[in-house]
Amino acid sequence: MHFDPTLFFAILAGILLLVGLVGTVLPVLPGPPIAWAGLLAAHFSTYSKIEIWILIATGIAAALITVIDNIFPSLMTKKAGGSKAATWGCTIGLLASFFLGPIFILIAPFIGAFIGEMIHDSSDSKRALKAAFGAFKGFLLGTGLKMITVICFIWLFLWSIFWR
Repeated sequence: MHFDPTLFFAILAGILLLVGLVGTVLPVLPGPPIAWAGLLAAHFSTYSKIEIWILIATGIAAALITVIDNIFPSLMTKKAGGSKAATWGCTIGLLASFFLGPIFILIAPFIGAFIGEMIHDSSDSKRALKAAFGAFKGFLLGTGLKMITVICFIWLFLWSIFWR
């Protein structure tokens, strides 16, 4: 049996792109950087034609989206009048959702943000609710941007293999 490095890099690229897609909703996996690593692997495969300028542009995009994703929840929580406790609660709620089931992926971050804000200041549940909505909006915006970015990376990979 003969080892084909170019096939290895193409398969590795596909795996990294899929893991990156999963990473758009799992906070423990940095989705866009992992997906970008998939494009980098594809660059070394003759099955794909990912050019260096595409790697540079997508690398910048992955870095920017990763930074923005870390800023959005705090920014939106602050804008809604909440504390860091709501942002932490949102993240903890997201992590808990993976043990509770897929339906909780949207509910648990909101509940976590609300609980976090109530722990921070239990005297104003209306403010906690507003902060939870802010943290949740930030989470959705960040996750949405990551997902769009990684889907574009996957499309670039597929385009470079099948249509180029």
